[in-house]
Formats: sequence, structure tokens, C-alpha cells
Amino acid sequence: MQWTLSTDPSRIQLDVVHRWLEGSYWSPGLRRDVCERAFANSLVAGAYDEGRQLGVARVASDRATFAWLCDVYVDEAARGLGVGRALVGALIAHPELQTIRRWCLGTRDAHEVYRPFGFAAVDPAIMMQYLPDRSRWSTASSP
Repeated sequence: MQWTLSTDPSRIQLDVVHRWLEGSYWSPGLRRDVCERAFANSLVAGAYDEGRQLGVARVASDRATFAWLCDVYVDEAARGLGVGRALVGALIAHPELQTIRRWCLGTRDAHEVYRPFGFAAVDPAIMMQYLPDRSRWSTASSP
């Protein structure tokens, strides 16, 4: 499989990406319109093989000091080929993100994808989160 990377948002195949994300553990039932808005307001990277979307990642950021790496997904057929690491690397190297002083992400099972880039567990004494009612962004009715 010969794949390429792109940070061109017009190449993202949102129907494919939405299907992946709405079935993922971190955004079950994600509404299509919410997915579209999230990608429209983020920096993105995609991996492609002969025009077919193999993977995706996005960064929500102020493009100055803070970035949240999210929605990193690689199609099952392309896992183990370095696609996820390449997507992350492309976004970390993005010219608009070179003054970022804090990168964050959440993962339940892919720590080894991110650790080589310097990601580490956060200090629970300083990090907090707020989880609003899921019905605001999802078609899922329960957490």
C-alpha cells in the first residue's frame, strides 16, 4: 500500500470520517453536522491511498499557545503502517502551530502512538475537565 499525507482540508472525505468517528469510543453517535463544524474549524491532516481516505487527525487550537489533538483515526486496513504517527507528526510540524506551548489529547488505548512525540500523562492536580450533557452533540441518548 502506497499512501500519502495532506493537510488540505478540501481532501477530507467527511462521509467516511463521520462514519469512523460516530462509531468510535470517544464520540459515539456523533451528529454529522457537529462533525462537519468541528472539521471546518480545525487544522486537519488526512492519509490517502489512490484517493481513498485511510486516516484522519485534527487539531482544535487558538493557533498561538494551545492545541488539542483529536479525532485521530486510522482505517483498520491501514493500521500498523505508521499512518497514525505520520498524521500526528504532520500536525505537530504544521507552520501555524509552531508557537504552541501546550498540546493536549485524550486516549484510552493509543498511548504508544503519542509517547514518541513527547506526550505524557498530565498532572491531575492542575488539569480539570467539564463534561456537559452529551445530548448537545450526539445522537446517542446515554453516556
